[in-house]
Amino acid sequence: MMRYIRYAFLAVLGAVLISISLANRQLVELKLMPDALSELIGFNLSTSLPLFLVVLGGVVAGLVIGFLWEWLREHKHRRDASVKTGEVRKLEREVKKLKKKQNEGQDDVLALLDEAS
Repeated sequence: MMRYIRYAFLAVLGAVLISISLANRQLVELKLMPDALSELIGFNLSTSLPLFLVVLGGVVAGLVIGFLWEWLREHKHRRDASVKTGEVRKLEREVKKLKKKQNEGQDDVLALLDEAS
């Protein structure tokens, strides 16, 4: 059921994006700097693109910047989790070694039962 809701949402989203794209096909000029500043510096990069590409490109750029920002922000938490995982593995090895040492000289069946608990 959830899969069909997701597909319906994606279909509606696709239809809306296609509609917006078709309605905004006129060309707009994108400039790197305002005209007054470009006259002072002596150059200005500009290009003409359809309006829908500018809008959708801005949305995509915002998503990428947001995901990157969040990934960098969570680095500390991922590092802490990695350190804790390493500590847990080290302690598990130590417990296993201590149980093995404790069970030396015991009957094999009793040692296996003690290791399982």
